[in-house]
Amino acid sequence: MRLDPSRAGAAATIALHAVVLAVLLSYAPARSALLAAAPIMVDWIAAPKQEAPPEPPKPKPVVKRPAKPVEPKPVTAAQPEVPTPSPILAPAPPPPAPEPVAIAPAPAPVAVTPPIFNAAYLENPAPLYPVLSRRIREEGRVVLRVLVNPRGSADEVQISNSSGHPRLDDSARDTVRRWRFIPAKRGSEPVSAWVLVPVSFKLEG
Repeated sequence: MRLDPSRAGAAATIALHAVVLAVLLSYAPARSALLAAAPIMVDWIAAPKQEAPPEPPKPKPVVKRPAKPVEPKPVTAAQPEVPTPSPILAPAPPPPAPEPVAIAPAPAPVAVTPPIFNAAYLENPAPLYPVLSRRIREEGRVVLRVLVNPRGSADEVQISNSSGHPRLDDSARDTVRRWRFIPAKRGSEPVSAWVLVPVSFKLEG
């Protein structure tokens, strides 16, 4: 139990007085002087009653008011961004078709007729058979290449294939050089052209 500090102080004071009185009474001269003196009245002084400190006022009960519900702020839904459609370009019109170009048909090739040397009406003489060749019985066939001009005469005579006997080749070439020909024609126009003329040398009997 906890003692009040004021009461403890009063008790200590009283005990101290009692100790002093007891010491004095134990001393004879002092005790005689004290008895001869006026009687000592000892009043026990009670320690002043200390009033209990006033109790602090009880706190008023705090009435908790219900918290006002916080109204949630309206949430604005973000509108999704709609991509702006890119402009659709209309396809370019096809280029105009080129106008058909009239192509002239290629001219038909003009037929070319070769020179003629064996017509009966030309009356071309046969080559002479050389005497020496006949005597030693030389025979053979010569092929001459003749360039016939538009007038029907031979401009050039070449030996294409020899008979193997120079006398026979020379006789055929000299004779054909004097022949008359029907010139080659491109359509109706006479033109120069080459023709092959065969000449045979053959002995009979």
